[in-house]
Amino acid sequence: MEMRAQFREGMSRLGAAVTVLTTDGPAGRHGMTASAVCSVTDTPPTLLVCVNRTNRSHDLFVDNGTLCVNVLGGHHRELSGRFASSGTEDRFDTSGWTTRTTGAPVLSDAVAAFDCRIQSRKEVGTHSVFFCAVDDIALSGDTASGLIWFGRDFHHLRLAS
Repeated sequence: MEMRAQFREGMSRLGAAVTVLTTDGPAGRHGMTASAVCSVTDTPPTLLVCVNRTNRSHDLFVDNGTLCVNVLGGHHRELSGRFASSGTEDRFDTSGWTTRTTGAPVLSDAVAAFDCRIQSRKEVGTHSVFFCAVDDIALSGDTASGLIWFGRDFHHLRLAS
């Protein structure tokens, strides 16, 4: 198996939380589904977010300078698919969107939402790596549900009782 195929197969075995990244500002409102998000540090609170430079959301994130990482619960599978599709429908046509500090759309029932300013960007291969300063955090009361991408499919996690 060639290295690229082997790498992709290995990464399919690394489970990751499913998020919807959103932005709004002078460049426009948009969002996308992503799983390449992780914590960098809690002092100051900073996230690392990777976005393919060919994704239509990429330049909007760069131009707006903000993004919100909306962590999805198991009940958000359909929403995740809507933000992953390449269709032109309004992805925000459902209720439940608010804003916080940066003005990026925040999913009101997200498990957690991290409202961020993009502090810096590094290009690596096909992607931009955004280092995002967290300005505001919204936590839902639902801590028993999560949506994970693993084995090239969605999985709904629940806390063991």
